[in-house]
Amino acid sequence: MKSLRLMIAAVCLCALGLLSTPAAAETKEIVLWHAYRAEEKTALEKVIAQFNAANAAKGIKVTTLAVPYDAYADKISATVPRGKGPDLFIFAQDRLGGWIEAGNTVEPIDFYLDDALRKRFIPTTMEAMTYRGTVYGLPLNYKVITLIYNKKLVPTPPKTSGELVTIAKKLTDKKAGRFGLAYSYGDFYYHAALMNGFGGGVFGPGTTPTINSPQNVKSVEQMMKWAESIMPAEPSTALITSLFNEGKAGMVFSGPWFLGEIAKGVDYGLAPLPTLDEAGGKPMRPWMTVEGVYVSAPSKNKDAAFEVARFLTSDEASKILALEGRQSPANQAVYSDAKISADAQLKAFREQVETAVPMPNVPEMTMVWSPATSAMNAILKKASTPKAALDVAQKAVAKDVAGLRKK
Repeated sequence: MKSLRLMIAAVCLCALGLLSTPAAAETKEIVLWHAYRAEEKTALEKVIAQFNAANAAKGIKVTTLAVPYDAYADKISATVPRGKGPDLFIFAQDRLGGWIEAGNTVEPIDFYLDDALRKRFIPTTMEAMTYRGTVYGLPLNYKVITLIYNKKLVPTPPKTSGELVTIAKKLTDKKAGRFGLAYSYGDFYYHAALMNGFGGGVFGPGTTPTINSPQNVKSVEQMMKWAESIMPAEPSTALITSLFNEGKAGMVFSGPWFLGEIAKGVDYGLAPLPTLDEAGGKPMRPWMTVEGVYVSAPSKNKDAAFEVARFLTSDEASKILALEGRQSPANQAVYSDAKISADAQLKAFREQVETAVPMPNVPEMTMVWSPATSAMNAILKKASTPKAALDVAQKAVAKDVAGLRKK
């Protein structure tokens, strides 16, 4: 009877919180969305497993969800503001401004940043994560186009546009279907390397559209000269890959996504895009897309989520993402690692970043693509001169931008 009374008393004390009993720490589950596949996905999951093991005692556990890329951006826009999305998500900076303006999507993280963390990253990748003076994400990796060449056909890659044309003309025989250079020159994303190299761009101060600037017109005129002399007409992605793998294209302008398409028997190299003799020796400046790790504004575990983001961009994690995931980390220190510095692919893309331009992350950027694409198509079909086509695009973008600002 006495033992029964003691048990009842203990239960009462526990209910009142007066008797301490061992209890497991409450687990904070952090949900991370990404769109990675294959080796990128495997490498990310390895890093997350390391984080979970190191933080088990703190009660923090990360779970990942791979979202199909085609639906990814729309899914973020639809779910995150309503608190139905993840605590963290990985995405390129091109949608950042739009999500910030929409509200309740991306959490500003200046509060968490100190000088040491800011200096962890390649400066331009931090620029890509910054909108109106505020930082909204930690840069994870970047993608940029560079020169990819067939070593058998091009033993020494060109350093200038003059050298590029000289080499390409020797390799080009349009009747035989052979070309010195092949890239998606009708795609505005790829054309940006020339546009920026000539000192052009899509926006001036205050996101004022500058689609038809003299520099942009000159860049398109230069592209057409190359198209008519050393490149295939209407190059599709499949055609470019086929030409390169068959030894019928000496050089290609493309990014890391192209490397996986190169046939095993092709001995290839990577080098920086050439400087432009026609622009006073200035370098070609491709757009750089930077994938950042963003804390969702509605997350109930923001502090823990940021710790995950910090870990994902650490030296240790960046090395795994680079060597096993074949990504180009935004972390600066990792390029001093012996294995990474000896990796020709990683070294080449890191070198190209020195002249790359972060793609604009403003909401107005979404209004550029359709008019710019229409302009490029009209120019390639010779239905319009470069100046006239870019004038039309300028009017369309300016009208849409003005409409956005009235909202």
